[in-house]
Amino acid sequence: MNKSQLVDLISDKTSHLTRRDIENSISEILFCLTDTLSNSDRVEIRGFGTFTSRKRDSRVARNPKTGSAVRVDAKYHPYFRASKHLKASLKD
Repeated sequence: MNKSQLVDLISDKTSHLTRRDIENSISEILFCLTDTLSNSDRVEIRGFGTFTSRKRDSRVARNPKTGSAVRVDAKYHPYFRASKHLKASLKD
């Protein structure tokens, strides 16, 4: 599901909010989540999961086209850990 599909789903279920309000709300939530992760903080949504940023150390990788070694710098990547409630609901 992408952002526009999420907006469609919420707008179908909610009659008192305009489509523009829903789009703005989702954009603001995503901006806050992105901003928090870029500051190396964590975001916990009870019953859903936790978002954190993890560091990947620098490494030597291979270019799949040429096979030559390429140095990849250290970087941070987002990490999501599902809550017990979400895991249990997916098993049903």
